[in-house]
Amino acid sequence: MTISANARQGSWTVSVQTDAVKDGGFQATIHVTHASPGGDFEHTFHHSTIFVTERDAVLEGLREGMTWIALKSTKTIAV
Repeated sequence: MTISANARQGSWTVSVQTDAVKDGGFQATIHVTHASPGGDFEHTFHHSTIFVTERDAVLEGLREGMTWIALKSTKTIAV
């Protein structure tokens, strides 16, 4: 079974989907979007950790996506 979740803050959205990995455990795929007058922004990436449970994978994926938004909003990173 695949679990997915999303969180929104202002014009930012984080969506996470979990997938089972071949050797056991679950990986989170994180999709970050931002709608703005200057153009929409999208970025998709995998969490670097393989998790034992889907619940952990989706929660950590949401946390990682929100952290990524904070770094992007403060111009700490540029993509």
